[in-house]
Order: sequence, then structure tokens, then C-alpha cells
Amino acid sequence: MPDIDWFSKTKVDAVTTMLTEPFVHDFVRANIWHLRGRDVDLLVDTGMGIRPLAPEIDTPAGKPLLVVATHIHLDHVGSLHEFPLRAGPRHSAAYFNSMDDAVTYAHMFHDLDGAVSKLPAPGWKAADYKIPPAPLTRTLDEGDTVDLGDQQFRVLHLPGHSPDSIALFDEADGLFFAGDAIYDTMLIDDLPDSDRSAYRRTMQRLLDLPIRIGHGGHGPSFDAKRMREIANGYLRRTDGIGA
Repeated sequence: MPDIDWFSKTKVDAVTTMLTEPFVHDFVRANIWHLRGRDVDLLVDTGMGIRPLAPEIDTPAGKPLLVVATHIHLDHVGSLHEFPLRAGPRHSAAYFNSMDDAVTYAHMFHDLDGAVSKLPAPGWKAADYKIPPAPLTRTLDEGDTVDLGDQQFRVLHLPGHSPDSIALFDEADGLFFAGDAIYDTMLIDDLPDSDRSAYRRTMQRLLDLPIRIGHGGHGPSFDAKRMREIANGYLRRTDGIGA
């Protein structure tokens, strides 16, 4: 079987590239964001880990690459083990040591109909999918700072989709890496560890966040107006469940 380009790459601007896995089922096809900083590069989330991600990231030799997992679900942490500088939510930090299927939901992929539309390697089976442990080298919580030299991101804890969901917000520039806290496609709030009341509080908070551009874990990027529409839409749909 000839080698295939497992990842697609889209140049967003002079310093930002989005990668995704086009042959993966759209339910677990997540966005991977590479931002080139002055002193440190940033990689937000790492996809499914079905094929190696590290060779696709063109950080210059000797320049640090900080990888931030926005939460511990399978489509965001699959290749985390490939990178030496691994940051993630304090709330779920201990689970990165084992990447247990019950926490990552890797077991959901084993029987997913149409898990991939093209085999990544001869003999590959979704039933064999497993995420290698990736102990965090740094934990992140509300108010922490991720410093790239020319850009500083404040960490926001935004639970709801998952209890550990975090996002990165550059207060000076308005750049927002949202993970699965909010994104411009169908929001998932019915997983075993989802909390709709917490998600409503997150949406209320995001209504006032002065972003310039938001890059989510799924779907297209969005501006502040669109983010408010998404948040208000969720609040309307879930009105009455408590806040």
C-alpha cells in the first residue's frame, strides 16, 4: 500500500497552520493548531494518533515546541506522547499517565461504523486503537500563562463539554484557542462526563470574552459575533436545565 498524506494542512495566516485528519470519521476529526511564536512554538491538541503527527510539525531544530492538550478526549490527545513538552489541564492531569480508555473514550472508536475512510496502514483495525500514556510535564489551570515570547495566552477553565476543558486567550491580540469549550458545529454535551449546567456557565462567560478570532477543536474558525451567536443558541436550547 503506498504511503498516504494522512494529515491535511491549511495555512491560516503567516504564523498559524491548521492540521486535521480527513480520513477519520467526522465525529472524531479534530482541528490541530500550530502557532509559530518568537521564542516558543505552540501546538494545540494532537488529533487521534493514528499516524505520527510530530514529523508534520515544522518547528525549527532547537526551538521549543509546547504542546497543549485542551482536554483528555481521544481526538485531542492521540499523538501527545510524541512530544517532550506536554501541557494539559490540572483537573485531569493524573489520567495522562495511563490514558485509560474510560477517560479518553478511546473505546468508542473501536466499534465506530466508518471509523476511517482510508486505511492508514495495511492490516490496521479500529478495534486495536489505543492511546499511549503521555504524562504531563506542565499542568494548566485558570489564570496560568503560556508565554511564546511575543504572545502570552491566559488559560481559561471552561468546563461543560468535559470537566477538564481549558482554552487559551491572548488578551492583547484577541486570539482564542477554544478546544471543545465552544466551536462552530454541533456542540457535544451528552457524554458521560459532560455537564450541561457547567456548559451554560461557560457560555455565559464567553458572551463577554472580547475575542478577535476563535480557533475551535472542530469546525471553522469564528469571530466574536459568531461566538456570541453560538453561545446564545446553546443557552436558548438548554434553558430550564439550571445554571
